[in-house]
Amino acid sequence: MGRASGSHAKVSKKSGPLDGLFLSQLIPALLLVLVGTITIWTASLTIADANFPRHLVGVALGLVVAMLIWRYDYRNLAGMTTVLFVLTCFLMVMPKIPGLGVSSHGMTGWVRLPLVPVRFQPVELGKVAAIFLMASASAQYNGKIERFSDYCRLCGTLLVPLALIVITDLGSGLVVLFLGATIIICSGAPRKWVLATIALIVGVSALVVITSMTDGLPHVLKDYQLKRLLVFADPSIDPSGDGYNLQQAKIAIGSGGFFGKGLGNATQAGNGFLPEAHTDFVFALYAEQFGFVGCVVLLGLFAWMIFATILLAMRIDAPFGKLVLVGCAALWTFQVLENVGMCIGIMPITGIPLPFISFGSSSMLTQLICVGIVQSVWRHRQKAA
Repeated sequence: MGRASGSHAKVSKKSGPLDGLFLSQLIPALLLVLVGTITIWTASLTIADANFPRHLVGVALGLVVAMLIWRYDYRNLAGMTTVLFVLTCFLMVMPKIPGLGVSSHGMTGWVRLPLVPVRFQPVELGKVAAIFLMASASAQYNGKIERFSDYCRLCGTLLVPLALIVITDLGSGLVVLFLGATIIICSGAPRKWVLATIALIVGVSALVVITSMTDGLPHVLKDYQLKRLLVFADPSIDPSGDGYNLQQAKIAIGSGGFFGKGLGNATQAGNGFLPEAHTDFVFALYAEQFGFVGCVVLLGLFAWMIFATILLAMRIDAPFGKLVLVGCAALWTFQVLENVGMCIGIMPITGIPLPFISFGSSSMLTQLICVGIVQSVWRHRQKAA
């Protein structure tokens, strides 16, 4: 028996093929990719711009990049605040570089590189860079910011890339603001400083809106940006533009009923009444086909993925890894709330895509990169931080 026990003591548990995967977050993420693929396929049946093969290319590219990031040790970026700052700012201004920027739907947010027959939105990758930037800058305080100067330094680090993007893309600017602010708050900023900053932001935002509405004063907001904010308060202000879009989105969602009209039976989008049904208003397209039950399932998958990421952040001791996870969760949370909210009229129309669901290779690549980041944090969790 003694030899049997000794022999048994030498037996070690072999690592399984799934040990390096955080399945609690990966499973809902992959299910969301599947739901998005089905939704875009149905959209491609009636919407010419919903190029289904291109969507599949975006998914395939995103999965490959996510796998590479999963294998990469994310902690190599922990001390690269300056490099990340420069990279983030560069991505934000790329569309403004002569010869690179490409306009679409009245906005110059795309880039086409020389000799490369594809275009992409660098601000989408800029969101990921901003997560690493703010996590790297905030992690050095080890969960407690004691000096007001340090708090101001973090806010300034966020303000520069935010100012560069909000000029051309207000929606993406709000995403960067939310994820950056969430990281700063979770890095140990005192409550009174945070509340004072929120009050300042509200005051400045109100001043910007008022001046943009007043003749003779500087108009910081562009006409279409101001109109979208006003439509949120009163859709009748722009009955043929954003107000019309909002009303059609509500009709599409309401017509879906409890169980939906069925796969491929989205008549609002199919008959051309719902604009941008495959991008900005994809939630309305989805709701019309799958109804209230389908929406509950979809939002449940988002909640599963986001809360799994948050719970992992609570288990990670390393400040950098914890804050990177917070940034990813904040990115998904804000985009889901904003996209769904604007489709049902409780949030302003900003054009923010619904993660994993909206058509767009740049957005899909960004979302899957974030999945890869979460998986990388999990894979390297047991190594020295």
